[in-house]
Amino acid sequence: MKKYLLASVAAFGIIAAGAASAADLPSRKGPVAAPVYIPPVFTWTGFYVGGNAGYGWGNVNADGFANVGDVDGFTGGGQIGYNYQMGQFVLGLEADLQYADLSSGNSFSGINVKTDYFGTVRGRVGVAFDRFLPYITGGWAYGNVKTSIPGLGFSSDKTHTNGWVIGGGLEYAVTNNIIAGVEYLYVDLGEKSVLAGSGTKVGTDFSVVRARLSYKF
Repeated sequence: MKKYLLASVAAFGIIAAGAASAADLPSRKGPVAAPVYIPPVFTWTGFYVGGNAGYGWGNVNADGFANVGDVDGFTGGGQIGYNYQMGQFVLGLEADLQYADLSSGNSFSGINVKTDYFGTVRGRVGVAFDRFLPYITGGWAYGNVKTSIPGLGFSSDKTHTNGWVIGGGLEYAVTNNIIAGVEYLYVDLGEKSVLAGSGTKVGTDFSVVRARLSYKF
């Protein structure tokens, strides 16, 4: 019996010594890899504010007047809005207010019509391709139309609130916060009476192409 006990103790000692020697051997595992940084996925969801500038051109609708001519000139202003992204689709709401120098004068008729500001409230629907966003837009438009006939000493200054707008554009997220884009809008401010009781109405409709830059929160 003693022989068996001695043999068992000897065998256990050999196994323990072998395990200790194996623990001292160098590891064959490679160095631990550094964690890979994955940048956050960009989303169009969020509020934004910004500015824009462009060029406008269009027509004068002067019911009861002779041909007045076309309007054209500079436009510029600011926009504020909110986008919400669902998968690849982006829904948004935007309001903008624009200074305008869209004037028309006819040397033969002596009539001048000018739109000096306008604004819009529009819905937007787009399809996101990562940081690119093509979209269509449309909604309500309002603005101011001034009509004057210097030879007759007549002038009228009317705010039009029955207009509409439609258009489209393309935006690109330069960073997660800076968004640049180009946009086209067709704006119709409708017609409004300028001579009480005469049935004479004046309005403007025009196209605008503008560059825009926004900051997304």
